[in-house]
Amino acid sequence: MEKNIQTDSGISIAPVYTKEVPMHEQPGEFPFTRGIHATMYRDKLWTMRQYAGFSTAEASNARYHYLLSQGVMGLSVAFDLPTQIGYDSDHAMSEGEVGKVGVAIDSLEDMEILFKGIELEKISTSMTINATGFILLALYIALAKKQGADLKQISGTIQNDILKEYAARGTFIYPPKPSMRIITDIFDYCSREVPKWNTISISGYHIREAGANAVQELAFTLSNGKAYLKAALEKGLNINVFAKRLSFFFNAHNHLFEEVAKFRAARRMWAQITKELGATDPKAQMLRFHTQTGGSTLTAQQPLNNIVRVAIQTLAATMGGTQSLHTNGFDEALSLPTEDAARIALRTQQIVGFESGIADTVDPLAGSFYVEELTNEVESKAWELIHKIDAMGGAVSAIEQGFVQDEIAKSAYKYQKDIENNEKIIVGVNKFTTTDDTPPEVFRVDDSIRKVQSERLQDLRSRRNNEAVNALLTRIRAAAHTDENLMPLVVEAVEHLATLGEIADALRAEWGEYH
Repeated sequence: MEKNIQTDSGISIAPVYTKEVPMHEQPGEFPFTRGIHATMYRDKLWTMRQYAGFSTAEASNARYHYLLSQGVMGLSVAFDLPTQIGYDSDHAMSEGEVGKVGVAIDSLEDMEILFKGIELEKISTSMTINATGFILLALYIALAKKQGADLKQISGTIQNDILKEYAARGTFIYPPKPSMRIITDIFDYCSREVPKWNTISISGYHIREAGANAVQELAFTLSNGKAYLKAALEKGLNINVFAKRLSFFFNAHNHLFEEVAKFRAARRMWAQITKELGATDPKAQMLRFHTQTGGSTLTAQQPLNNIVRVAIQTLAATMGGTQSLHTNGFDEALSLPTEDAARIALRTQQIVGFESGIADTVDPLAGSFYVEELTNEVESKAWELIHKIDAMGGAVSAIEQGFVQDEIAKSAYKYQKDIENNEKIIVGVNKFTTTDDTPPEVFRVDDSIRKVQSERLQDLRSRRNNEAVNALLTRIRAAAHTDENLMPLVVEAVEHLATLGEIADALRAEWGEYH
């Protein structure tokens, strides 16, 4: 039975408004411009996530329980830099970075503490991890098995998008070709063992944070997505199976209407790309995406203004049809968010979801002459860039030739010059400034965490079966030069308490590092 949703004045709200919109562009139907579901948020709101992770697994676990008690629907894990680039906490390269920008995870025992009191079968977890994504996924699967979970039911996402690391973010380890091999191994393994897991979150977020504009974010992200599709097809995988588990991760900036247009164009373009590469199942043609509000748009000056910026970006993401959302804390230009800042960020989503009325109808800006034309313009300009990348041999070649990096750098330079020349106004930065900015209380992570983690590692290595661990690491090194899928070996290794750094080093020894 169709829901009767009304405004506060008693006006009935239709599920879809079609005036000025071609009838073939209905929500839930190819090419999905108006949304991937026929009813969108009328039946179920987007998943409200809050990105969190810092210090030790115990500290992060406490924050997760707090966020869940405040109404978070899914977890989103931030890892520290050593974890992201494959070093244990006691490695010399980890000094000064343990637990700083995320949580330190060295072993299965850390993972158990991180999710203590949380049933993995009942929660969806997103993990922002790339070069070592396969190890974190193995740890998550090993923990789910220990909890007695049905692996066919566990759900979540690993970012696992290595191409944007070379272009925009820098937490890569191995050269592009072996890195792509790991990704296709994950596609193959998960399609059989953990079918509800999103095996990659193709990320425009970090491309945008590095300085790209909305069109570049869209073009470079979809080009990377196309490269992953082709790599999986070359390995003989079925696009109608693996493409269903691909997801995307976009940024939401302050230009409300351009951002909405970007999200609408993204769905339409991805539907076309997947169809051209042979996808016939509508679910394999759908672009499902997570959004995070724009960290680089937040200012250290007058930080409370960031609450308003995040609210605008929340509207952009939800009116653009996102499947899940993380809203940034107002203090993130200064530090990791405090508990208060994280709560306000979550409340922003909840107020938009439950009080604003935008969830009552599908694609509320559809039919706006402005938004429809802007959607077409964004799409047209993004295709121009994609065709240029295709002519270079695809995303991997364009990155190897430095094209993507150069385009992002030029865009970042222009944006900064526009601010300095007052051609772009940032409130509190180059206009409406004050001299009495008192910074709010900021969050600090103690350096003693490295000592705690190092002692844990020493204890773990003294207790585990080192002979079994070394044998598994040797098998992983050997498999690096064959077609054997690495994932079962890595799952077995972490179950025997091999550490993240040891597994990353085993493959470093065979493949080397990318510089």
